[in-house]
Amino acid sequence: MHRNRKAVPGMAEARSVAVALLTAATFLTGCERGVSNGPAVSPTGPSGCPSAEARARAAVTRAEKTDVPWNGPTSGPPAVSGKTIVYVAQTMTNPGVAGVAKGMREAARVIGWNVRVIDGQGTPAGIQAALSAAVALKPSGIVIGGFDPGATSQQVSRATAAGIPLIGWHAVAAPGPSAKPALFTNITTHVDDVAAISAHWVVSHAHGNAGVVLFTDASIPFARHKSELIRKGLAACPGVRQLAYENIPIPDASSRTPREVSSLLSRFSSRWTYSVAINDLYFADAAPAFRAAGQKGSGPPFNIGAGDGDPSAFQRINSGQYQAATVPEPLSQQGWQILDEFNRAFAGRPASGYVAPVHISTAANSAGATAWDPSGYREAYRKIWGK
Repeated sequence: MHRNRKAVPGMAEARSVAVALLTAATFLTGCERGVSNGPAVSPTGPSGCPSAEARARAAVTRAEKTDVPWNGPTSGPPAVSGKTIVYVAQTMTNPGVAGVAKGMREAARVIGWNVRVIDGQGTPAGIQAALSAAVALKPSGIVIGGFDPGATSQQVSRATAAGIPLIGWHAVAAPGPSAKPALFTNITTHVDDVAAISAHWVVSHAHGNAGVVLFTDASIPFARHKSELIRKGLAACPGVRQLAYENIPIPDASSRTPREVSSLLSRFSSRWTYSVAINDLYFADAAPAFRAAGQKGSGPPFNIGAGDGDPSAFQRINSGQYQAATVPEPLSQQGWQILDEFNRAFAGRPASGYVAPVHISTAANSAGATAWDPSGYREAYRKIWGK
């Protein structure tokens, strides 16, 4: 999906397996919020998927490796000076959005720039106002932090007309440069990789038999696309029943998720054995409802977040509290990468093309850590910048 992506040992095979699975999958219809898919069949019945399970297990084993060397850029323009970057956040209550902002601030202290964050508060009006304020500041660059640029087309046009480069984080579905909307580059892991490995984890961990609830925010195109890919990946295994598709906007997650989880537990009881969410924060909000219902923190349901791998998700995973795994974005590394990409833009150079490899973090491989990033990125960027 992204040009100039550098090869990662073992990743080409993983991607080919993921693509084959998704291509072969039959899209499972009738899976809207609050609607059960098909008859009440036990997820522990005889129908599994031995071949798909074997492929899933191999992909998960590769993705759980932690000794991933830095395979990102090692050369580029030296740091220019005196730049100010405005990070327009979809909402700073989204831990992924906030984690990238933290990484940017850390990198800014190294490269010698200023970073300002404007919080869009998670509403269309708030995001539009935040981006308008950012353009009015006439900064060196603006980050579209976790929201659809199409919803702020007027502000994006004003920034482009003013010659302000824009870089997205989870702004569009694919990593790399974008013509419409006009982004110098978009920073994200490959969404098809994240979706595929999340579905693989369920199939592998459940041995091909599961009853799954999927949580998403369909108001965000990136998130909606990811959840549809997850649905297709799960449908590749006949033994995996998709029980419900819960559309809960991220800004409403704290108020709506506990109620929805209570309802789901009442409706599906022990048939609900796995959950996948497009963002870990759903499980933070679900935990009180699980706890109130007397569910064990170690599952079932066994819960995996298909992003973003914030510290609270790692804490839940490491303590066995209503989350078993996450497919983390390397949030700090991506914050550093955003500044490096701006530096390339200011120097008239193309985007680096780097996309971090997909990874799965569990209690078994995180060693108590509260984040995951490829090793060596700080040293690599310091060397590139001459800092």
